[in-house]
Amino acid sequence: MWLKIIILILFIGVVLSLTAGLNYLLRDAGVPGTKRTLYALGIRITLAILMMMFVGYGFYTGILTDTAPWDQHLR
Repeated sequence: MWLKIIILILFIGVVLSLTAGLNYLLRDAGVPGTKRTLYALGIRITLAILMMMFVGYGFYTGILTDTAPWDQHLR
């Protein structure tokens, strides 16, 4: 259960970083030399890599599976 919570928190972080990057891109359009959009991109890439590592770990250890509850045959 803890792995799913970590993946969810990382996903929310990626979405927040994406939103912040768009905000910085629109606000700093005419200001030369600002790197806030670039930093938001770096944070987003880092969070996405961490999320993929945790998903890979979950599949490797068997904590996560690739079947959905509705894919099971009805008995």
